[in-house]
Amino acid sequence: MSAMNRRDFIAAGIATGVYSTGSGLTLPPSQAQAASLGRGAANLAPSWLGKEPMVVVGCWDQFPLFQQRRGTDPVLLEQLYEKQSQEQTIKQLKDAGVTLGIIHFFKGFGLVAEREHMADARLLSKRLKDNGIRVGLYVGASIMYETFLVEKPEAKEWLVPDFMGKPVYYYDQTFRRLVYFMHPGYREYIRQVVTLGVEHFNADLIHFDNTALIAAVRIMQHPMAIQDFRKYLAAKYTSQQLKERIGFADVRYVECPYPETPLSQINDPVYQEFADFRCHLVDSYFNEMTSLIRSLNPQVAVDCNPHSGISGINTIWDEGIRYPSLSRQVDVMWTEEGDDPTVTPDGVLVSRIRTFKEATILKKRVFCSTGNGASDINAVTLSMAEGMAYNRQCLGDVGGFLSVSNLAPQPRAYIQFFRENFGLYRDVENVADVALLYSDSTMAWNNDRPAVSFMLAGQMLIQDRIPFDIVFSEHLQDLSKYRVLFLADQECLSEPEMDSIRNFVRNGGGLVATGHTSLYTNQRKRRPDFGLRDCFGVSFPAQVDFASSDVTLKMEPLRTEFGKGRVVYIPAIEPAIEKPTAVPMRSQYWKLARNNAQLMAATLWAMRGDPSVQTAPSLSPFVTMELLQQKSENKMILHAVNYGYANHSSIRDIAVSVAVPSGKNVTSVRFLTPDGRKSESLSHRMESRAVRFVIPELNTYSLAVIEMS
Repeated sequence: MSAMNRRDFIAAGIATGVYSTGSGLTLPPSQAQAASLGRGAANLAPSWLGKEPMVVVGCWDQFPLFQQRRGTDPVLLEQLYEKQSQEQTIKQLKDAGVTLGIIHFFKGFGLVAEREHMADARLLSKRLKDNGIRVGLYVGASIMYETFLVEKPEAKEWLVPDFMGKPVYYYDQTFRRLVYFMHPGYREYIRQVVTLGVEHFNADLIHFDNTALIAAVRIMQHPMAIQDFRKYLAAKYTSQQLKERIGFADVRYVECPYPETPLSQINDPVYQEFADFRCHLVDSYFNEMTSLIRSLNPQVAVDCNPHSGISGINTIWDEGIRYPSLSRQVDVMWTEEGDDPTVTPDGVLVSRIRTFKEATILKKRVFCSTGNGASDINAVTLSMAEGMAYNRQCLGDVGGFLSVSNLAPQPRAYIQFFRENFGLYRDVENVADVALLYSDSTMAWNNDRPAVSFMLAGQMLIQDRIPFDIVFSEHLQDLSKYRVLFLADQECLSEPEMDSIRNFVRNGGGLVATGHTSLYTNQRKRRPDFGLRDCFGVSFPAQVDFASSDVTLKMEPLRTEFGKGRVVYIPAIEPAIEKPTAVPMRSQYWKLARNNAQLMAATLWAMRGDPSVQTAPSLSPFVTMELLQQKSENKMILHAVNYGYANHSSIRDIAVSVAVPSGKNVTSVRFLTPDGRKSESLSHRMESRAVRFVIPELNTYSLAVIEMS
């Protein structure tokens, strides 16, 4: 950007009060109290979401102030910075198929320190919009205190004091201090930032970064956080309830816990309440911000970055993130979990499928890197394929503003395919035979047995191609969509949750339960026996010490019936790679369980029939499939992804059987792929309410479109 253009935009901003601070901006009153957290601020999402393909690029860190302070700036920093805003660059983004650019806006240096770069961003925003590309604005969650405190010295009160002898920094970037995000002064400042972006930058989306950090344990050592925790306990419980919960009623000296070692089980009731408190604060913060944004412009979307997805990390304890409630406050969530799709040398299929399924059941989309940093082009297209198959209307972050021009032909072909066939990706819903329960209290209060069992049960369903959803406790009230509920060591279940499970099975649903399922209340208090022993047909040994948490019944799987439904109890899911105690159940431990065949057999028996998708047993376990239904168009769409492309780059003649909804007839089956082969009609035949056909070839990604009448 020329110096003249920059000065012009800065002058325009100052003249309109855009860059004023303090009381210079007039803000509408907070709507956080008026909006119900249970209902959520994001219920009325912008009308454009879901109607357009989302192909994302970003440049939020590529501005000189941040690059210079971080110390990684290239020699040609200024030239590269100017190039990313030039018309030629924007045209290249448009030609590549980009639909959303998330640009630098507020990193945390302060509105005064960043105003020149904000002026640049304002011009960049205009150029993007002029080329039909939507604009997202980056809002950071850390404070670059060296410049920020010059603008607002009183912000020292927002900073988290030293924790365990160290200032609370952003990883190794010691110039970035973390704050107590619920401090009124900080919230008011961020409201000014958000208002500036919505009213003066023509934004389509506000991107809140670092969500996984804002409620971490060390943040809660701020004096105001400690006071807020005490107020939270006093407001949540009566004196009698506090005595029953923690043993006493006077919470004036309760502290925010800060354990120094990783935890296996979280039994301490104050620890549990502390986790709930942090989740409540995060939900409240985003409810407030989204409510403000909606009041300014209902067509501006909101995304945040809870970072971890469902990847084996205990987000409730570690980060204060509870996905069902957070999802009600925002429109889109990021994941930076890693787990780039691949098959490891140890034979572990690594994917982000669980994260995408978590978002799908919550009716949200996920932003993530689609492998744009990988040197292997096949890895890039595999990541794009995974997004097309399992995400919703979003191909992900395909690169930086300047790197997109260097995209290889194959990723470009995937973007073009996604956009040209976008009608097949919108207004779809999962076809799922199995519901895999993610019980919040179970997964929050035990980092070992349930974490292992849940992730390996999911791995079985993924690699054996059983259509499934991940469901949360709130979904137990209506499981009518599913044929089987899988409880993988879901140990902490409440009485209402167990009643819902019993009703599902009584009415004909199948149940597979493993290990300690239902042995604890949702506060992780040991019951004398399984809460669902009437369903299981087996009891937990009465002589076992109530304090013991590592007991496995010595028995074969038990099959029984309960009401009209079938139940299988399996004593344990046996990991092929043992996870150390108290560490996250990350992808290096995801190898199929030693008793995977047993788990599969139990699922099929409880299902009372064939799954909705069937393939030959000889098909590679590194080929996954996702079946979707597009009711408005009378279509079913089967996505096939080859995670093992490195060893099997082309798999031919895949025989498939897909169950067809009752009352529907198949009129045609069409094959499509972005991997260089032309689309074609496939011969098919009907057998017992299923359509059978052959996918002629699968390189990385193919799909079959089943037309019905």
